Amino acid sequence: MAQTIQTPAPQARTFRLPIRLKLEPRLETPNWLPWATTIGSILTALVATALILWYVGGDPLQSFRAIYRAAFGSVGVFSDTLVKATPLILTGLACLLAFRMRLWNIGAEGQFYLGAWGATLIVEGVLGSDASAWLFIPLMVLSGFFFGAVWGFIPGLLKARFNVNEIISTLMLNYISLLWVAYWVFGPWSERGFQLTPTFPRAAWLPRLTDYAALVKDLSGLTIHLGFVFAILAVVGVWYLLERTRFGYEIRLIGDNPNAAQYAGVNIALMTIMVFMLSGGLAGLAGMSEVSGVVHRLQDRISPGYGFTAIIVAWLAKLNPWAVIPVAIIFGGLLIGSREIQPSGIARMLQGILLFTLISSEVLNHYSIKLERIKA
Repeated sequence: MAQTIQTPAPQARTFRLPIRLKLEPRLETPNWLPWATTIGSILTALVATALILWYVGGDPLQSFRAIYRAAFGSVGVFSDTLVKATPLILTGLACLLAFRMRLWNIGAEGQFYLGAWGATLIVEGVLGSDASAWLFIPLMVLSGFFFGAVWGFIPGLLKARFNVNEIISTLMLNYISLLWVAYWVFGPWSERGFQLTPTFPRAAWLPRLTDYAALVKDLSGLTIHLGFVFAILAVVGVWYLLERTRFGYEIRLIGDNPNAAQYAGVNIALMTIMVFMLSGGLAGLAGMSEVSGVVHRLQDRISPGYGFTAIIVAWLAKLNPWAVIPVAIIFGGLLIGSREIQPSGIARMLQGILLFTLISSEVLNHYSIKLERIKA
């Protein structure tokens, strides 16, 4: 009887590195490290975008040069860049204020639209076309801020009263606000059935520098409007609020250590609602500035994603109100410059890569990376 001989199956060989990476929590983060990781994130995003452009047959240097010329190449185009930066400053401040208290407001886009709707309400439903600009502008500012704050109140209340995740609630409210605006521009306020309202009366327009070209010839063609002044004043106000008031101290205390804030007697629920309302109001002011200073009417999809870009602006600024200004100007330049190159989605691709690298870099801020030799 023949015997079968079984041979052992060959074992797969595995290759193991003699070292491994180990993450250790930092006891203290150096002051320079967040800024270093931010700069590293920007450079990484630029290199990654350049490689993608090169891979698909584009010229990265030529593309970046075209964006720069279109956004910063002359006084006129820089004025257009500041126009785009204005809503980014205001929505960036809105996100920054909430983030300082570790409230993740992802709803600045929806609050922007409600502010734009609130400003339009003054034109379409409150004042007549013959009203003065001295009446139009203040009421539109107040209405835009108010309705943005109302849209911030909803997730604030849900968070404070029922501990509803604010990321989910603010994100969902974005879609509701878009549909709310769509109803009005397709329905009661529509101009001859188109998805927009009639043009605002001239008194409801925010003044632009070019409006004074008859007095100063060099101002001709400069599109920057009064909304930019509102944005700068908002930066000063948010900085003062956070750094020089008790209210701001409580925001920072809750953000740094909620347990210590509660032990100190801070009403966290009330602060949550108030911060969300203030954050929503700033985003609503951005919406008012856009419809009154740029579009001069309410229409469907008036935002190219200001509320979402604002998240990147706030993080790049490291939650510093003053740093929001230059960061917003850079992103405003990207929005202007992306119109000059093809494909037009390059700017959005760069923003997406930048957001990814920023989030990834947070690991370096909280953990130190060490190489550890594996013992045989």
